[in-house]
This record gives sequence, C-alpha cells and structure tokens, in this order.
Amino acid sequence: MKLLEYQAKQVFQKFDIPVPKGGVAETILEAEEIAKMVGGPLAIKAQLPVGGRGKAGGILFAETTNKAAEIAGRLLGSRLMDLEIKKVLVEEKLNIKKELYLGVVVDRKNRSYMVLASSEGGVDIEEVAARTPEKIVRHLVDPLDGLRSYHARLVAKRLGYTGREMSALADLLLKLYRVAMEMDAELTEINPLVVTDAGLMAADARLNIDNNALFRHPELDELSEEDEASELSERELEARGLGLTYVELDGDIGVIGNGAGLTMATIDTVTLKGGMASNFLDLGGGASAERIGAGVSFVLSDPRVKALFVNILGGITRCDETAQGIIEAMRLTSSEKPIVVRMTGTNEEEGKRLLGEARIDTLDTMEEAAERVVALARGGQVW
Repeated sequence: MKLLEYQAKQVFQKFDIPVPKGGVAETILEAEEIAKMVGGPLAIKAQLPVGGRGKAGGILFAETTNKAAEIAGRLLGSRLMDLEIKKVLVEEKLNIKKELYLGVVVDRKNRSYMVLASSEGGVDIEEVAARTPEKIVRHLVDPLDGLRSYHARLVAKRLGYTGREMSALADLLLKLYRVAMEMDAELTEINPLVVTDAGLMAADARLNIDNNALFRHPELDELSEEDEASELSERELEARGLGLTYVELDGDIGVIGNGAGLTMATIDTVTLKGGMASNFLDLGGGASAERIGAGVSFVLSDPRVKALFVNILGGITRCDETAQGIIEAMRLTSSEKPIVVRMTGTNEEEGKRLLGEARIDTLDTMEEAAERVVALARGGQVW
C-alpha cells in the first residue's frame, strides 16, 4: 500500500518528525483557504502514488494566495503521468539551506532493514548511487538489536555531521526507523530531508506499507481503499465489484486462468507466440460455473478484446463446470468473439464434449492454445 505524500506526512507527524505547515485540498476553494492559513510563499504539490512528480510538472510554487488557488485549479482534474490529479497538497515553501536523503528500506537478501543516507537529496537515490556511490551511507540493521542511538550517530557522522547537528540528525533517523518498524513499512523515505533555519524538516515523504500487515493497522482501512481506488482503472474497479481478481493490460487477447501462477504463465506464452494479453484474470481454485461465466462475460465485454484464451487446470475446479460457465456466458453476451480453451483434469472429457457441441475451440497444450488464440486475434479461422 503506497501512501500519498500528505498521508505519509500525517503518519510522520505522529512520530514527531517535522513537516511543513499545510493541508490537502480537493477543490480550488479549499486550496485558497489553506493558502490563507499558511501564508507566505507556497508549494502546490499534486498527490499521486508515483515518484518524479517534480520533473513532470506536478510541483509548482506561488508567492500569493490567489496564485496558489490558480495553480491548484490548473492541477486538479488534470492528468499527470497518466493519472488524474484529485488532490493537491498546499504547504509552506521552505527556505532550504541543504538537502539530504534518508530512508529505511527492506533488504530482502539479508532479511532485515537497511538504513540508506546521503548528503545529496532531492534526486533519485539510484542516480546518486550511480554517479557518486561514495556519498551513499548504508547501515544494515540487526533484526535482534534494532537500530540503536550509537548506530544512528555513526550514520550522521559518516555524512559529515558533528556536535548538535549530528545529534539532531541521529534523533530524526531513530524516529524514521520507528515509523518503519511500527507501521510494517517496506519503504520509509524522506527525500529531500532539508536543513532550514528552524532545523531539519521532511520536505517530502514516502511510506509503503506491507499489504500483509494491514490487519494490524485498522486506522489505515479508509486510506487503503482510497489509495487502491486511485490506482485502479474503471474496469479494474468494476471487476473488484464483481469479486474478480483482474488487472488491465495493454493487449487485445483476453486471458483467464485458475491460479495466479498459471494465469501469468498463460500471459507469457501468449507473448511468446507473438500476441499481447489485454488482462490478467485469476478465477482462483474451485470456481463455480457462475463465477467462470461472470469472468468470461466480463472479459468479452472489453471492446479491445479480439479473442479469449481460457486455461484451466481441473483439480478442485471441474472442467465440466468450466465448460458450462463459458457456454452460458456466450449465450448471455451474444458475443461472436472466438474463444480458445485448454483444460485438463477433473471431468475433462465431459467438459470438452460440451464445448465441442458449442463449437468452442479446445486444445491439449498451453502452447498450441496460445498459438491458436494469437492467430484468431489476427483474423484467422476458428476451425
């Protein structure tokens, strides 16, 4: 779960990490009210679950309240990086003396958190690592000992800080580590962490929560729904309402499987044969005829789809029920789009018999079926 910047900053504030004064707005009027409250030079920042907003024109500055409202009006409802801007963060423009980078990330190889810090902030940490690797400070956190005060001071010292500045930076790093630990975060990042006359402040914030740990954070339920909805297409939202595990892709061949691994392998095989999948749809185990029919109907309703590949391994899912679901979907949708089915397992022969009577293509191997559906999508013959 990727929190938006303003959401991450709300979490940071709970852990006493300083952030700029401001607020989030969904309308021009709200943006104007927040600008009046903040006063002075302002930053208006599009709230999107992606990085690189600044380079793409999603972070703008204003000297006055009226200008801030004008900029918010231009951003709200527009599209940036193929995403609609529904909210903007209006906050004080900081007088920055220096920019740093500070992050706590998951090191999967060592099964632990890794602290990353750099004396260069405001740019992608990957760029800094490639250009000046000596400026990246890494500290692997022992999962039993955790991050201690002397570890944090050592990181600050390696960045060139001494005295009170070193202590202040170390204290902030310990708070950031607490955020990562207590929020079950996969990524906790401040970029840039800025030095101002008032001290250190998180000018930007990123916080990605492990989805498997969301049950421990009921306070994030509403944010989770909002965050996911902002990333989903209209068809993905519609599929969720139908209880389908669906991801929209860029091709013209519909793909349905039972099991995430099988469905991904089916997409790969279609690609290998020269086609492109329009979607990923996993029916899961033990899908009934009704669920299979709902999935087939949904994929066929996509105007981009020229042909459909249904790939079923019949274990808990029965092949005869699969066939019944496909046939019923064809009847209800009156679709003339070609369907290729590869099924094997429980009640396989009965399923193939039913599909044969309905003149629906069945093949024995995934490779043969993928080759056939690609040909059909390109205008070939069904039989």
